[in-house]
Amino acid sequence: MKLLFLGDLVGRTGRTAVIDQLPAIVEMQQLDFVVVNGENSASGFGITEAILQDVLDAGADVVTTGNHVWDQRDTLVYIERQDRLLRPLNYPVGTPGRGAHLYTARNGAQVMVANVMGRVYMDAMDDPFARIERVVDDCPLGQVADAIIIDMHAEATSEKQAMGHFLDGRVSLVVGTHTHVPTADHQILPGGTAYMSDAGMCGDYDSVLGMEKDEPVNRFQRKIPGNRFTPASGEATISGVAVETDDRTGLALRVAPVRIGGRLEPVLPFFWQS
Repeated sequence: MKLLFLGDLVGRTGRTAVIDQLPAIVEMQQLDFVVVNGENSASGFGITEAILQDVLDAGADVVTTGNHVWDQRDTLVYIERQDRLLRPLNYPVGTPGRGAHLYTARNGAQVMVANVMGRVYMDAMDDPFARIERVVDDCPLGQVADAIIIDMHAEATSEKQAMGHFLDGRVSLVVGTHTHVPTADHQILPGGTAYMSDAGMCGDYDSVLGMEKDEPVNRFQRKIPGNRFTPASGEATISGVAVETDDRTGLALRVAPVRIGGRLEPVLPFFWQS
């Protein structure tokens, strides 16, 4: 199976790049399943139902989130009817929405996607390791699920790496989101799980994490908030990771970063058709 994961959409420029280009990418690369983290797609804070639908219509099979999931208050309502929008699994029991779900890919395969949030330098949450283990135990790879994708939304790379090794051999991909900076550590772990500490963002990289530069720089210099953070509006780079899995085991055969357009040096997987 060919899987694509795209990092956090940031503002109009990030979501527009993905919405405009994803249909052709899915068709040209014959992708079986696409996951997009959309938690910063609505002016940099949260995701509206209209934006969610646009991303799904463009070819995303699932949209994950993170600590900004509730920034658009309507999300608390519409998430209950949108089973292709995930919020972090380790919110307290009773939180609206779902953190994991089993989906059918374009080729008919069953794909489990789970969204989990770290606890280091983040809000207090339930134990992500215990929560994700329950999901994997209930939906074992190669038996119930043909592929399992984990979005680990976390600040600390150590916590993301620990999750990767914790799940190695039991899931297809563990990929980090939240820091908006693509890492260079894409690899297949010893047990066969593809891993990358952060997929990066889909947004304007002439920015501070996708935001116009002046206000973040001002806050670091003066320690006084000034204006509201505003998403940068330059050309976006689409950033993420592509994985090819073994149809028999669901484990990774190949993994490679994806960077398309914008300011960053383009990177295309070696199994990507030009």
